[in-house]
Amino acid sequence: MSDKEETKTRKIRTEAEIRAERLAQTLRDNLQRRKQQARARRSGAADETTGLPAAKKDESDG
Repeated sequence: MSDKEETKTRKIRTEAEIRAERLAQTLRDNLQRRKQQARARRSGAADETTGLPAAKKDESDG
């Protein structure tokens, strides 16, 4: 295969590849947004929790 043919085949992408790239970019953007939100919620101290936080008591229990 010549160099010209290789570049031509590289330019041709399937719809599935385009969709997968778009999905990957969306997921990266979402991850960055969630990380930024977590940083903003933090009070400045390092988060030392392990696992999921404990559930709050139901306020109706009084």
